[in-house]
Order: sequence, then structure tokens, then C-alpha cells
Amino acid sequence: MFLYFGYGSNINLVSLRAKGVEPISSQRAVLWGWCLRFNVQHWFRHEGGVGNIEQTNNPDDFVEGVVHTCHDEHLASLDAIESYGLGYDRIVVEPETINGLVSAQTYVGLPAFLDDSCLPTRRYLNIVIKGAEAAGLSEHYIEKLRSRPVQPEKDYPDFERPGTNDLHFNRQTLALKPQFTALAGAVFDMGNARDKHKGLIPLFGGKDMTLFYVKRHDTSDGNETLEDIANGSISDEVKRYLNAYLNEYAKEYLYVGSYDYK
Repeated sequence: MFLYFGYGSNINLVSLRAKGVEPISSQRAVLWGWCLRFNVQHWFRHEGGVGNIEQTNNPDDFVEGVVHTCHDEHLASLDAIESYGLGYDRIVVEPETINGLVSAQTYVGLPAFLDDSCLPTRRYLNIVIKGAEAAGLSEHYIEKLRSRPVQPEKDYPDFERPGTNDLHFNRQTLALKPQFTALAGAVFDMGNARDKHKGLIPLFGGKDMTLFYVKRHDTSDGNETLEDIANGSISDEVKRYLNAYLNEYAKEYLYVGSYDYK
């Protein structure tokens, strides 16, 4: 087992479970001498900045979060989803819990991905706030989260599939293409992705990631299924969220065909 200090979206258990991590237990904690930032540039510009912590050595500064007790095998899952070595470094910090100081793993942004002009999206900040409320973080800290400015939401046209000579994939055939990934019924080739996106290929390649994104929406309760996606039984908000990603995927990757959920 290992201890992990979550301070951004990983405060939220629904969000953490969507990443394949089911903690054994979780307890609120405070990390003194650090401050919360949202200056790690997301892979996709429309998602703004995501959580980061920076050491200030000012004893009055602090970050509230959650210490999760995790199974050893989940460290690899966290490393993958947090882009360890590319977007984030993994370090040991000493947050204070009700039982005193503990040593816990956490992630801090690497310089190549830091952009102090970034703002969190409303979706991302809602996930953090919901997690903070559920974890029982202080009302003062939650109010500070609520008052954070957010990135303006961008309107996207309905995604239109380019070309007519589509290839067709299902779960089995997509798995044979480690550089292809599916989203909301569309399949994209990530092989010529820009350098900062190369780290996504091992994570997304050969898989349909739609359910992952659905469960990463701030309205998710974590109970959505592939059947819901196949039947279109998802909210208009989530459909707009997926449509935004389809437009962004089309900018970054090559559209190659369609994906059959049935």
C-alpha cells in the first residue's frame, strides 16, 4: 500500500475512480508551506489549466486535500493518468492528517507544461469543489475555490466526419491498432501527434475513451455505462463536452473511421 495526496480533481472520488483508482480509505489533510495553482497546461487548450501545487516555504500558506490509501498496483495507473515524467513529476510531501504528519506521494507540474496565464474550466473546478465538499474540507478553503476565475467556455460546431471512405472498428479490431483511439463513435490516428501528445498514445491507444470522458464530466455520478453511450442515454451537457473534444481531436489527430459500440 502507499499514501497519495490528492489536491485537484483527485480529491473527488468519482473522478479518481474514473481513472481506475479505488482507494482503500481517504482522509482530509493539509499541506503547509505550499499553495494551490491551476497552471499546468492541459493537453487540449480548451480545457485550460489543471491543478498544481508550488512550495512557498511560507508557513501561513497551505493546500487542503485528501490523503488516499491506495493499493500498490494503482501507482502505475496514477503515473499514467498524471503523465508522470512528461506533464508532472512525482514527489513525496508531508501533509498533516488527523493522526499527524504522514509521508505521501503527490504530483507537481513540470516546467515545460507550466503556464501562469491558464485558468481552470468551470467543469474542472466543479469537480474539485464537489470533491472538497464531500471530503469535508474547510468552508473557508471551499469558498476560495468557488471564487476562482474560470476560463470562458468555447462554442463548437457539431462535429462532422471528414471523407466517405471510413474504416470501421469495434472493440476487438481497435485493440489491434495501438496508435488509434476512439471517441464518441469516431476513430483517430494519433501516430503523428505533436510531441506533447506522445504521452497519450500508451494511455488512449487501442481503446475507446468515451466512457472515461463521460465519467470525467462534473455531472457524472460514476455509474454511466457503455450501454448508455450506445443508446445515446447521456445528457446534452455531456454530449456538448464530447463534441468539443471531437473538434479538438480533429485538430490534433487524423480521423480514420467510425467505432461500433454494439
